[in-house]
Amino acid sequence: MEQLSALLPIIAIVAIFYLLVIRPQSKRAKQQREMQAALGVGSEVMLTSGIFGTLVAVDDPERVDVSIADGVVVTVARAAIATVVPERTPLGDTAADPAVDTTDDTRKEL
Repeated sequence: MEQLSALLPIIAIVAIFYLLVIRPQSKRAKQQREMQAALGVGSEVMLTSGIFGTLVAVDDPERVDVSIADGVVVTVARAAIATVVPERTPLGDTAADPAVDTTDDTRKEL
């Protein structure tokens, strides 16, 4: 019984370490793999180096072709894609963005 109570703190530390470090990291890695597997031609992406581009070919399971400028296409490892950039609304088009409040609350009654 005394030996079991001596192991209990070690078991608790291992469990906490698993819950706080290993599990979230494996969850993020799984999401990253799923995102990279779901890539399609025409998707705007950001590479791990911070370069933005558009996918032009995703035929190879390990490599993708990314257009980073007019006439400039680079082949990168699929794992180098950090995120898929969400669609952006044109500047000044606040009607398309529900997060922008267009009401004028600056007038106050005297």
